[in-house]
Amino acid sequence: MSNYNIEKSFPKLQDGGYTITSPDTVDYNCIAWAAGDSEAWWWPDRLDIGYWPAGVPRAETLEAFIEAFAALGFTPCDAAEYEKGFEKVAIYVDTSGTPKHAARQLSSGLWTSKLGNLQDIEHDIDGVSGDLYGSVAVIMKRSK
Repeated sequence: MSNYNIEKSFPKLQDGGYTITSPDTVDYNCIAWAAGDSEAWWWPDRLDIGYWPAGVPRAETLEAFIEAFAALGFTPCDAAEYEKGFEKVAIYVDTSGTPKHAARQLSSGLWTSKLGNLQDIEHDIDGVSGDLYGSVAVIMKRSK
């Protein structure tokens, strides 16, 4: 995806800036990337095609996504600001409350996202908010 197409799909990136940090790949998606996995495609499909943590409902609900990250040691928190000693993830939902995206915070305070089967980018937390991914519904953190 060219910069033009990224900015067309995510117009808020033009305001906050972003950096492409990887080539495009289909090896993993945004949920896996937020979880720190660059080798699997994470999604709670009912056909068990994608990876999903054991014991977590295979449902496209915010509750199931919170449970998936809780299985990795994350707990909900109130602040998106960087906190030394913690890793944070943000889960984005559409206007219906259906999860569409997740991002992981970097030690710089910026966030990193995998854009579907395309590139990874660094951006501010609202950079990918909009029609495709919705907005941040929950921030979760765990100790490093």
